[in-house]
Amino acid sequence: MQRKFITNLLFLLLLNLLIKPFWILGIDRSVQNLVGSESYGFYFAIFNFSYLFSILLDVGITNFNNRNIAQNQQLFTTHFPSIIILKMMLIAVYGFVILIVGFTIGYNSSQFYMLCWIGINQILLSFILYLRSNISGLLLLKTDSILSVLDRFLMVVICSVLIWGHLFNAPFKIEWFVYAQTVAYLITAGIALLIVLNKSQIKRLNWNRALFIMILKQSFPYALLVFFMSLYNRLDSVMIERMLPGSTGDIQAGIYAQAFRLFDAGNNFALLFGVLLLPIFSKMIKLNESVKRMVKLSFTLIFTFAIIAALSSYFYDLELMKLMYYQQESESLSAYNIRMMESAQILGILMFSFIAVCSTYIFGTLLTANGNIIQLVKIAALGFAINVILNLTLIPVIEALGSAYASLGAQSVTAIFLVMLAKKHFRLKLNYLFLSKIISFAILVFLIGYFVKQIEWPWMNNLLLTIGLSLLLANILGLFNLRSIIGMIKASS
Repeated sequence: MQRKFITNLLFLLLLNLLIKPFWILGIDRSVQNLVGSESYGFYFAIFNFSYLFSILLDVGITNFNNRNIAQNQQLFTTHFPSIIILKMMLIAVYGFVILIVGFTIGYNSSQFYMLCWIGINQILLSFILYLRSNISGLLLLKTDSILSVLDRFLMVVICSVLIWGHLFNAPFKIEWFVYAQTVAYLITAGIALLIVLNKSQIKRLNWNRALFIMILKQSFPYALLVFFMSLYNRLDSVMIERMLPGSTGDIQAGIYAQAFRLFDAGNNFALLFGVLLLPIFSKMIKLNESVKRMVKLSFTLIFTFAIIAALSSYFYDLELMKLMYYQQESESLSAYNIRMMESAQILGILMFSFIAVCSTYIFGTLLTANGNIIQLVKIAALGFAINVILNLTLIPVIEALGSAYASLGAQSVTAIFLVMLAKKHFRLKLNYLFLSKIISFAILVFLIGYFVKQIEWPWMNNLLLTIGLSLLLANILGLFNLRSIIGMIKASS
């Protein structure tokens, strides 16, 4: 299983490294630069609002299905035709709820128009994720890996034509970005559906009321878990936009989005661990195999990556922001510098919360595979409560920066409780030698970053040197053993 995990992780990382950096730094960043922070903040807040209710599209079915199919693959053919009908019913519920809540909180006509299109995109994305859960549950991990980047690849192509193809005389509009997502999701959903239908050989859909009730009962705890996690991961920008007066809300949401983009980029790569580990952990638990070595391997890899990413971003936060975003035509130099300083501060804080997020992808996934959903829901609810309280307290005082602190607090508490719960249920012993290596690594990477920054070189050279020395240090400490990873790849070929 370790060999399967490593080889598929490297394949998935390769695909994501080919596509997602260009998506994040080339397309998504360019869109914000073209439309401005206020316009992008308008989109970003509505996107996250629609995301808050996306659980209604799924009610935990995807996580439940991934784990269930991985452990009982014979259920795939019987469950799939009925779940498709259930998903269609949930689409109607989701559409009704977001429109009613949007009206209740005072969205205007332009916000409703944007909400409708983003809602359609959320529906398509939910459908894709469900189809992928069947493919992943069947342990067709390479196929699932390709599908995981297909939508982004298509968006890169479409947006590249819109941004640099000069097809229209009008300046780029944020609506075009949303339409491009719709087209990419439609194509990806169609391909994923064809793959699943080919594997299932299903001819027609089945209305099965008893199965609906059974699935909803079993998946409801998963729905609560995803709901609370979505709230404290995506509520920040919505609260910024709603709590701050006038255009300040959109502008601050845009500033937050600038820093959040790099955090989200790291989060997308960390998520790959969870995507691969859920079916693997589920299968190992079903076969009564020990998960301790897999937990240690995956945690070591992701924690090494998280520490380097967080501390590198901390030392070069302002440089990274200025590299990614340029001065708007209508913006004074002083206003631009203030915007970059605010985003840099937020980035530094978010990237430390990223370390906690990475831990949740290992231990949260392990506990999900084991079926400890009730305990996970309680921890997620605690994280949500902390996030809301801190946001309500800090946003009126320090605006978007307050949301960054709220995220750090919520993610850190959640990670601590998840580690404690996993340690209890799987009797994971505290390895003091391993712990000392982890702590030493974090301290030494900080020192590397500090002293390298004193060298009077271009900052990009310093950043690359910091990352290179940190990876070398990880190899020396035995946290990142390149030789053993290469051996696993050769053994699997």
